[in-house]
Amino acid sequence: MSAPRAVSRGPAVPRADGYGRFERDPEDLGRWSVTEVRLGLRENRGQFWLLVLVNAFVGAMVGLERTVLPLLAETDFGLSSRGAVLSFIATFGLVKAVTNVFAGRLGDIHGRRRVLIAGWLFGLPVPFLLIAAPTWTWVLLANVLLGINQGLAWSTTVIMKIDLVGPERRGFAMGLNEFAGYLAVALAALATGYIAERHGLRPEPFYLGIAFAAAGLALSVLFVRESLGHAALEARAAGGSAAAHGAQPSAAPHAEGAATRGTDPSSAEILARVSWRDPALSSASQAGLVNNLNDGLAWGLFPLFFAAGGLSVGQIGVLAFLYPAVWGALQLWTGALSDRIGRKGLIAGGMIVQGAALGMIALSGSFRGWAAAAVVLGVGTAMVYPTLLAAIGDVAHPSWRGSAVGVYRFWRDSGYAAGALAAGLLADRVGMAGAIGAVAALTACSGLLVAIRMPETRGRGQVDAFLTPRLS
Repeated sequence: MSAPRAVSRGPAVPRADGYGRFERDPEDLGRWSVTEVRLGLRENRGQFWLLVLVNAFVGAMVGLERTVLPLLAETDFGLSSRGAVLSFIATFGLVKAVTNVFAGRLGDIHGRRRVLIAGWLFGLPVPFLLIAAPTWTWVLLANVLLGINQGLAWSTTVIMKIDLVGPERRGFAMGLNEFAGYLAVALAALATGYIAERHGLRPEPFYLGIAFAAAGLALSVLFVRESLGHAALEARAAGGSAAAHGAQPSAAPHAEGAATRGTDPSSAEILARVSWRDPALSSASQAGLVNNLNDGLAWGLFPLFFAAGGLSVGQIGVLAFLYPAVWGALQLWTGALSDRIGRKGLIAGGMIVQGAALGMIALSGSFRGWAAAAVVLGVGTAMVYPTLLAAIGDVAHPSWRGSAVGVYRFWRDSGYAAGALAAGLLADRVGMAGAIGAVAALTACSGLLVAIRMPETRGRGQVDAFLTPRLS
């Protein structure tokens, strides 16, 4: 590969990772000058599918706990309070939520690949801590590290795929990303349940985690390449196309002046936009929070609820598999569907479907009834999950997209902690069925709020208005 060419705007500093594909340019939007970069799924299919595989290993790390750990809390550590049992999810959710913010910003500044590798380094000790844990404190420590792993690694694979494909197939890209991650969650939950029923809750189920972490780290170090150049290309093209059409990029819907480096929003401004100021971004954030609130409920309380209903560990593993498996598989379709019909309807409808499914679980009392409800819950979640990420990508300019995704994922993954705390407290006071019913009502209300407040984002964002998708 030839040496990087000089950049007329100022001195170039080659990339430290040695791929020779990008140059530093302090005056350029996003701090990257593009030498050999093209946008699109086909143009970047090698890296894209590699990142899909990497994200599957990221998801499998979470699936490692979904069947076994709530049961382990009662049998090995003697925890009787539902709130205490669910404390590991609250710990995981809080740490992951905060890490998401730093992941996005660090990726914008230092590059996505470095953040991804750092995430895997934090994930390596997790299965060893779970295997050796003499007290519940060790389990909480493992979930601190798991939260950092997920916040850095999953956030970064999301942002890198958005960088690579450009705006035209963003929903499809997010569908593939979440498909890989949550199908891996489902398969790992099924596998650990199968192993636990035959060999016990520890240590055998957690041996899988050692392989997952080692494989994810190896792929990230050896084969993943930086994607910041793709974001810089998209940002430059957006600004150039806006100027060619005689428009100011900041005048596009939801863009609020982010097309030039001089108007990039600050971290505080991005936080305000994503959290409450922008109707589209803040609506996505609240829906994401409630979505993961009920996922935290499913992770921590469902195994205990099903066990109290007389199911075996193997049957619980099947139910723990069904919900994320349907969720993961359907995202291949729902993400692409949102590219055609828009984001808002899928998000609002999906939240209402989730609420109905949770109500079915609270009212049912048999394996078949719970299995049917798990499928419906997976359908509703698949409608929502990739579509929310695509909506964030529609609105956020490439120069601050990573930071916006980080703030969104902060609010979304705060739902794990909120769900664990709320479900634990409610279950101790009104029973597990009552706790599930309360979360069902909250989830349906979240969908109604989206329907009322959130504008459609597909085709209205700055990039869609000004970017020519195929650039040579």
